[in-house]
Amino acid sequence: MKPDFTKGLIPAIVIDDQNGEVLMLAYMDETAFQRTLETKETWFYSRSREEYWNKGATSGNKQLVKSIQLDCDADTLLVRVEPLGPACHTGANSCFFATLDGEVAESTSIYADLMDEIEERKKAPVAGSYTNYLFEKGTDKIAKKLIEEAGEVIIAAKNNDKEELINECSDLLYHTLVLLAEKGVSLKSVEDELRKRSSKKANAKEERPEIKNW
Repeated sequence: MKPDFTKGLIPAIVIDDQNGEVLMLAYMDETAFQRTLETKETWFYSRSREEYWNKGATSGNKQLVKSIQLDCDADTLLVRVEPLGPACHTGANSCFFATLDGEVAESTSIYADLMDEIEERKKAPVAGSYTNYLFEKGTDKIAKKLIEEAGEVIIAAKNNDKEELINECSDLLYHTLVLLAEKGVSLKSVEDELRKRSSKKANAKEERPEIKNW
């Protein structure tokens, strides 16, 4: 199946391939689409300026194309990218950061942001960094911290201390991400597995359904 450009421009929804966050909406015609395929970077057609533009050509905030999907009518594109910077001209990661009442919506990509920071620490160590300390000690130390944090999460829950539970869960999630980075496992692979599990229908007749059948 190929995009249907017979009516001119078609919308291209750009999302972060790592975490699925919607970054922006722009338009492509056949020329912009072909340039995108050839360069593996996003190209669009500006309706206001009536010209083609390569995202990030001026700002440096390029978008490296990972895959392109079509909707069922072949008249809308879903472009999965690796963003090299904010998608919005305001400096926000996504153009969709405001609610209808004018309030700014909080980012939902904190896990991906934290994972990026952890992986960056692994590539470029920083003196005095706790993350780098964990990487230096290796899997055994990180695993030990995970066990400790899991125990503290349980204690906080048993004590019915919500604030402490939030703090301990944050520590547990952080150390989990460090372990993933240590073992070379991407956050996206875990997200994909969770999506796969959530799409399965559990058999209600089973007394003990497997956890993979959420």
